[in-house]
Amino acid sequence: MTCEPYWVDLHRAEQRLGGGFLLTNWLVLTALHCLRGLVRMDEPVDVVLADGRRLEARVSRLDAEADLALVSIAPPQRATPQLPKSGPARIGGRWRGPYRPAADEVELSGRIDTRAAAHLCAGGGTIEALQLSADQLLGDYSGYSGGPVEDTTHCDGHTPEPTRGKDAVVVGILLEQVPERTAADRAANVLFAATIAEAMRRFDYLDVAHLIDVLRPPGGAEPTVASAPPPAAFVPAPMAGPLSAKADELLETIQEWSRQGLMDPAQIAELTFMVAKRKIQAELGEGGGAP
Repeated sequence: MTCEPYWVDLHRAEQRLGGGFLLTNWLVLTALHCLRGLVRMDEPVDVVLADGRRLEARVSRLDAEADLALVSIAPPQRATPQLPKSGPARIGGRWRGPYRPAADEVELSGRIDTRAAAHLCAGGGTIEALQLSADQLLGDYSGYSGGPVEDTTHCDGHTPEPTRGKDAVVVGILLEQVPERTAADRAANVLFAATIAEAMRRFDYLDVAHLIDVLRPPGGAEPTVASAPPPAAFVPAPMAGPLSAKADELLETIQEWSRQGLMDPAQIAELTFMVAKRKIQAELGEGGGAP
């Protein structure tokens, strides 16, 4: 989808745990079951990027009911691929899973069967999910859990990857399969993916975290025209409406995150500064009201 792959492998010591992908330059979204028992906050894990770099990280958020987890790359490290756009899937469209558990494994692709709908997942919770049909009849798709799902409906599969990826958007994260009716120990080619919107509802600071990366890219560079506008799905809801009042609420929330240790001090300080700046701009009538 991008010139630099944004999907990762998760490891602990020399054991590969599973796949995931970058939602920001320091947050990885994965399926909780991929962590294979690492169900406590702050558990150490390594994020292995597509170029082979290994970054230290820790489990930062868990949602057992939704089978989702966030892994936070330890500062001051940051991954630096071009982060993907996200959005809703188009029913009947085409999808692909760019993450592969190994270089010699096939890349998944197929058809988006349904609109986002309520789904009782293996974690026991009801989530917003997409039903997907895979072109590849593998029998077992478990190695692909945690990988991103891209809607490629308007992409030309015959063009080079960097060109084809320009029109793709990330619409979900692969979680589970439908058992094959004729063989309970096998999986049919029907998969379920939690939507990105579901992940953002479960982890309510993803929108703000993404905004930090968009406004303040790695290396301190100023945002470019191409990178500045955040994807629609990531526009931070707390900043909608009367900005000054919402900013007060968000500042209180940031302090609560700080007390809970959900973000490192540098991120808390940077986020507090940005919200305070927007609050001042709103009170002075600058900046057009909305960020």
